[in-house]
Parts: sequence; structure tokens; C-alpha cells
Amino acid sequence: MSRHTSLKVGGPVDLYAVPQDAEDLQMLVRQLTEQQIPWLAIGRGYNLLVRDGGIRGAVISLEQFNRIEAVGDGRIRAEAGAENLAVVRFGQQLGLGGVGFISGIPGTIGGAIRMNAGAYGEGVLQHTVCIALLRGGTVCEFCIDELEYGYRRLDLLPGDVVLAATLQLEPRDPAVTETEIRNDLELRRSKHNVGHPSAGSFFKNPAGQAAWRLIDAAGLRGASEGGALVSPVHSNFLVNSGNATAADFLMLSQRVKAAVLEQSGVALEEEVRIVGEEP
Repeated sequence: MSRHTSLKVGGPVDLYAVPQDAEDLQMLVRQLTEQQIPWLAIGRGYNLLVRDGGIRGAVISLEQFNRIEAVGDGRIRAEAGAENLAVVRFGQQLGLGGVGFISGIPGTIGGAIRMNAGAYGEGVLQHTVCIALLRGGTVCEFCIDELEYGYRRLDLLPGDVVLAATLQLEPRDPAVTETEIRNDLELRRSKHNVGHPSAGSFFKNPAGQAAWRLIDAAGLRGASEGGALVSPVHSNFLVNSGNATAADFLMLSQRVKAAVLEQSGVALEEEVRIVGEEP
């Protein structure tokens, strides 16, 4: 899995499958279920930490689910594997905008929906009308007000897979959207260009606080465990300095959480999804 995650760590998986569309996915999930093979769906491997023992069962990549289309009334429908920037650009071509804040967030719209990704006080679910899920082997459509969500979370059932989202955009001059995109990309380049593989922000921001400030206050900017490093550029980025293992990241994460709790009395929570088995 080190070849399929942005952190470049993770042990082997028994089966790596890339379905082409929803029908293909349903058939695959049905076969895996019949054979009692556990499975996990992923996007492009951002925001994901796979333990060194890897994953028993199947990993299903939604990378081919990358279509985006206009559906009228200022709405676009983006499949889970569509890159965030591509979604913003698609809307821009139609003279629509409002989600430029996801331009610089690495990854796909499926992951963005799953974790309610956002920036500058906004989350992508604020602009979402409905979500298509694979639930219990069936493709289901849910209006956003039928689902519970909040800061960096969307509450789904175990086994749910985000297939697509319909976003409500607003009329916006493409030049304005272009400025938003460039500003966001430049801001992230200057603040988040950590120079090593990362999963973006490793910890959620506690209410009213910034995780990086808490980590700095605990004196852990630049701290390391094996090849895992608290980035000197942005201390909420844990990066792979070249030879890290998943165990290194897990040890460093625990060290950061313990130090922040002792220094500030705040319990940090990982934003990255941690899966897989120990060796």
C-alpha cells in the first residue's frame, strides 16, 4: 500500500481492485461478500495511514470514478474519484463557483465529502445537495439534510462508500474563481510546501484552536521518530523524511498527543484515517 498512499508507507494488501463504474463495483462487492472477504474502499490514498502489516482482504480503488457533469440549476455532479481542483475548474468553465476553498486540498471529492474537507471556515458539505452512496450493495441517494455531519466528519454506516456528490454552486465570474484558485494554491504552497510525502493536516483542529499552535507550544516542531518527522515548515504535518514506516508515524503521533495533552490539556485527534494490521 506504500505505492497507493500519499504518506508512502503501508504493508501489502491481499487484493487491489479498480472497478470501472458503479455496476462493476456492485458486482465486485457482491462477490467479496459472498466469499466473506473483507474490503475497504479508498480514493487516491490521501488522508490515509496503512499499518505496516498491511490489509487482509481487498482494497477497492475508486480512481476510475472521476466523471463530472452539469445537472442544471447551478449544480454539478462529481464522482468520488474526481480531483478537487478538477471539480472547481469544471464549475469555473460554466461560470459557477463557491467551492474554490478546496482547490489546494489534495485528493478527491469522495474523500472531501467523507471528511467534510474545508478551509477558511467553510466545509464542502455546506455546498452539497445530495450524496450517492453504496450501502448494503445498493446504490442509494441521500439529501444532505438526511445525514448528520459536522466539522471534519460525515456520519455514515459501516461499509458505506461515497460514489458521487451533487454540489450547489453559484454564478461567479470565471476570473474571480481564477483569483480564488491562485490565491489558495499560493497560500498552500507557501505554508504547506513541506518538501516530503505527507497526508496534509495530521490532526483535527480542536474547537477554537489550531493544532499546529498546540504542537509548537509543546516544543515538538521538528521532532522525529525513525523516518517520521513533525515538519519544520508546518507542525501539523507529519511527513515521511525518506525511510519512514507506519510504526514511525504511529509512535510520533502518540508522542505529539501526549505532549500536547501535558502542555495544554487538549486531547488531539487524528484527522488521518488509520487502517490495517500490525506486522
